[in-house]
Amino acid sequence: MPMPYARRAPAGGPGGPAESSGPVAAQTDRAVPGRAPAVGAVRPDGYVFARAPMLVYWELTQACGLACRHCRATARPERSPAELSTAEGLRLLDEITAFGRPYPHLVLTGGDPLRRPDLEVLVVAATERGIGTSLAPAVTPDMTLERLGALRAAGVQTISLSIDGSDAARHDGFRGVPGTFAMTMRAVEWAHQVGLPLQINTLVTDETLADLPAIYTLMGRLGILRWSLFFLIAVGRGSALREISPGESERLNHWLYDLSREAPFAIKTTEATHYRRVAIRRMREEGLDDAAIAATSVGRGFGVRDGNGIMFVAHDGTVFPSGFLPYATGNVRRQPIATIYRTHPVFTSLRDLSALRGRCGRCSYAAVCGGSRARAFAATGDYLEADPLCPYVPPVESTQA
Repeated sequence: MPMPYARRAPAGGPGGPAESSGPVAAQTDRAVPGRAPAVGAVRPDGYVFARAPMLVYWELTQACGLACRHCRATARPERSPAELSTAEGLRLLDEITAFGRPYPHLVLTGGDPLRRPDLEVLVVAATERGIGTSLAPAVTPDMTLERLGALRAAGVQTISLSIDGSDAARHDGFRGVPGTFAMTMRAVEWAHQVGLPLQINTLVTDETLADLPAIYTLMGRLGILRWSLFFLIAVGRGSALREISPGESERLNHWLYDLSREAPFAIKTTEATHYRRVAIRRMREEGLDDAAIAATSVGRGFGVRDGNGIMFVAHDGTVFPSGFLPYATGNVRRQPIATIYRTHPVFTSLRDLSALRGRCGRCSYAAVCGGSRARAFAATGDYLEADPLCPYVPPVESTQA
């Protein structure tokens, strides 16, 4: 394995030089003139995001009108009194600027962020501070063309919607509310009308696997910027669903790479960083050199994983390495967000390749991949253990790579 993808020592610390997705985007989205920078402004040092994360996910609320079978947040109908208030949210935005420029990109999620009546106020405030924002809403009657237009005017740069089935029966079966598929198709049109670049998120489980080709065909008709496949992590309600097998995952990743050569939109995976290994090997077979690989949409996301380039703020201010890794590291009500990210032992260990265990710990792709720390935690209780969904067994010599 050539040196650009070999294991590298972590960057020096919070003062070191230092961004992917949703809005989890593994590529740089073009910024709109007069607005804050979009995803991709923060860059790593040797695949390590020590100074600042690329993305801060903020769960504005757990309130949601859907009852999705795989919901990470175990969302509920009503808002919680424990949510950060508007004033606390504005203070959080101020603290995000303490990371220094370029600032992380902020993904507003939930639950359903549209349930927050102060959503536009928070978006305007982020934009005024130079923080780019993306929105990950639920598709319910709370979403209207007028609301999306107002959020676009406030500064939202991209939006992500979920489609988990190629037809209404399949999608609505996951979302728990009849008519959601039809509303999502309407929301796609509204996003285009107001000029919001669109990402579609699709859940990968043993139930959705056979339907993915039909979903891909549907994606080709929607005019999207990116298709992001979320490989199930057994947290929240998702604990009742089944993941695909490692062999199925490997075949799926090769199929996704084949699609990426022809698709009119970017394709990425979430909580399946081992796709990068497949992509690297395939691109090398095609004759691409290191520079060309690094310039691809896959290459621009190298290194990004739970706790390295990503952090998550829950509705009550609790901070986690990602929304799928429920290991609390502090609370923004009591500690500055930059301090938590830069100094908490969980975050620093997640950015330390020498701390990885098992197959991930001796893999020459560790720097660019690193495995899903969330899946390792869900499967073993140890977020530094090997990602059980990746079937790759590193050769002996890769321990010195």
